[in-house]
Amino acid sequence: MEMMWQDLVFLAGSVLSIVFLAPTIKDTSARVPLGSSIPSMTIGAIYALTYGTMGMTFSAAGSFGVATMWSLIACYRSPGEQKGVLNILRFARTVNRRLRELVGTAVPGLEGGRSNAQSGHQQSAD
Repeated sequence: MEMMWQDLVFLAGSVLSIVFLAPTIKDTSARVPLGSSIPSMTIGAIYALTYGTMGMTFSAAGSFGVATMWSLIACYRSPGEQKGVLNILRFARTVNRRLRELVGTAVPGLEGGRSNAQSGHQQSAD
């Protein structure tokens, strides 16, 4: 099977991303919001999987490297006291809570399949 030149171009872009992200990993005072790092980590992982299914092995490896860098940033360079995978879990809980609030606002009475009265929430007159 012949290697596509695009595979090397995507690999080069990933390597540059890794090089540019390395200082953030090294800087212990760096604080990157989870709202930036986790979506970037997820996109890198999706790209890696997609490139892999297309037979673009080098691109897949490069994107996996970028996803790994972003996961390290999410685990160790986000604001807050928690470190490691707990940061990712904290982000997932926050997103879940915000989605439930959004759905509850968009469709009153649908919050978690319960009405506000059933869930113990009361609306204020403010």
